[in-house]
Amino acid sequence: MKKKLFLITNESIYVDKKNNFFCDNIDIKSIPENLNKYSEVNLIGRYSKIDRSKKININNIRIFKNIFTYLFYIYQSFKQNDVRYLIVSLSPYTFMASLLFKLFFKKHFIYLRSDGFEEYKATLGYLGSIIYYFIFKIGIINSNLIACREHLLKKNNGTIVNPSQLKKKWFEEIKVINTKKLNFLYVGRLRAEKGIFSLIEIVERSNFNLTIVTSEKNVKLKKDYKNINLINFENYNDEIIKFYDQHNIFILPSYTEAHPQVLDEALARNRPVIVFKEISHVKRDREGVFVCERNLKSLENTVNYINSNYENILIKIKKNKLPTLEKFIDQLSNILFKS
Repeated sequence: MKKKLFLITNESIYVDKKNNFFCDNIDIKSIPENLNKYSEVNLIGRYSKIDRSKKININNIRIFKNIFTYLFYIYQSFKQNDVRYLIVSLSPYTFMASLLFKLFFKKHFIYLRSDGFEEYKATLGYLGSIIYYFIFKIGIINSNLIACREHLLKKNNGTIVNPSQLKKKWFEEIKVINTKKLNFLYVGRLRAEKGIFSLIEIVERSNFNLTIVTSEKNVKLKKDYKNINLINFENYNDEIIKFYDQHNIFILPSYTEAHPQVLDEALARNRPVIVFKEISHVKRDREGVFVCERNLKSLENTVNYINSNYENILIKIKKNKLPTLEKFIDQLSNILFKS
């Protein structure tokens, strides 16, 4: 008999008239679906009026319009036996859930998959950092921490995992592309903290071409650009490989990242990656990742270097040992169900 896992998130989840559930975050789709092979997953999230892009293919999903019904549903689960609890990221909603676990002495895990300090600072300024400081310090008390990067633990004890969405297909039939005309690719959300708007301002003044691929619905650029193209690709799955294969260089302009999975996706397709210095730490031991300043001159210099050494860079990229989805889910399941 499968063990029960309550996966508790702050994710806004949309339900359609056919009772299908949708989210925007690939982790909130992928982690429950794949852990469902090992356990009976119950996904808990917030109600969304807005249509979302990624269908979640599990049976047990509950969404709530307010914090009180959200917490009460979690409280009711305490009557069940042999239940595991996994909080995905700390936020006001999941923070309150962590307090509930502490109050009733329930063992739970918190998966830190991004730098909340930097994210709150990017959206709320220094006040955001202060708010998250208290959320983090109190939220982690008597919690079992899981993190995708050691620095997210802030010197607290925890287990490091290597998140990935890479399946076998990502490493097959790698396509070689002509480098005479360089085309940038960005895959992700159109959010200020992602740095995409500053990238648009830089590319607009350049001779480069940029393709932006997002799964967000009803988003558009503030104006038409001759060298920037926006593509809405709602079904974020292995089919997105084609966009990596059609471009020479992947660019990640974020102000804050912990373990950006799009970086590994680009490297899996043998494409060099450019990041700005604010997230230089994501390079780690990865070959083929280049750091530049957030300005046109530095970007041009970096691109010229990549272009002049493209073949040698591709050879080095192939030596990367990238994590896979299968290994990531094995890591999580061992932590959750064998600890």
